[in-house]
Amino acid sequence: MKNNMNIITKRRWFFALSGLVLVPGLIALALFGLKFSIDFTGGSKLLIDPSQDSILQRNTIEDIYKKEGIEIHNIVEQGNEILIRSIPMSQKKHEKVFDELAKKDPGVKENSFETVGAVIGNETKTNAIKAVVISIIAITLYVAFAFRAVSQPVASWKFGIVTIITLAHDILVTVGIFAILGKVFQVEVDSLFITALLTILGFSVHDTIVVFDRIRENLKKNSSGGSFDIIVNNSILETANRSFNTSVTVIFVLSALLFFSEGPIFWFVIALLIGIISGVYSSVFTAAPLLVEWYEWDKKHKKKK
Repeated sequence: MKNNMNIITKRRWFFALSGLVLVPGLIALALFGLKFSIDFTGGSKLLIDPSQDSILQRNTIEDIYKKEGIEIHNIVEQGNEILIRSIPMSQKKHEKVFDELAKKDPGVKENSFETVGAVIGNETKTNAIKAVVISIIAITLYVAFAFRAVSQPVASWKFGIVTIITLAHDILVTVGIFAILGKVFQVEVDSLFITALLTILGFSVHDTIVVFDRIRENLKKNSSGGSFDIIVNNSILETANRSFNTSVTVIFVLSALLFFSEGPIFWFVIALLIGIISGVYSSVFTAAPLLVEWYEWDKKHKKKK
């Protein structure tokens, strides 16, 4: 990045860009929510590959399941495959269902079958939420402790609060986009998605701390009493290349993985890509500028008093 670039003076534009990305996802999240897989809801998932001359239609499948007393949640066509989600069914029921499907279409193939009890699904969802919340709290406490020596012109606890906002930004961007993907393309979130979120948290806080640490160092060196916004801007520029280079390397690797992955792994990689791109953006264009915004607000507030 050019040394004469002033990110801080343009910070409102960067905040607005974050809003443009966040708002559609938040609206989708509020209206539709996430499309949870059976990992969280419980149920059975049967993926079949009908033959080319198959007569397996939605009504036929529904009749077979109804005959066995199994309620279907939804049926989704995925290219040549058909994904059937239902209430949990035993292995015996599953075999009966597939036998009936095979009678209608002798060439049908079963590509996968999964079943998770409702209680286990709820426990998994609860534990996943706990894992994310505990991670955020632990990261915040660590940042507040690491920057405890910084008291002027911004208190150490404000570094922690800004870190929370930055992490929330990256998580909400990823979750919001997956809410849209769930509505438009029926993409489900599973336990791998939670793994992706935790990875994003770690990656995002790493980049943010690199910038914050440089701000701390430059504040210590600031014997001439330079303005806070200039110190922050210089700190961002000094660390931006490192952040971008590290992120680009990871993005190249993940992009290559997309060509060799499918199913849940494919969407796991997509979640990582979204979160890491958001993370490098927020660490440079959101986190440190928010510190300056808070500092300016405090300064104006004190003047009014």
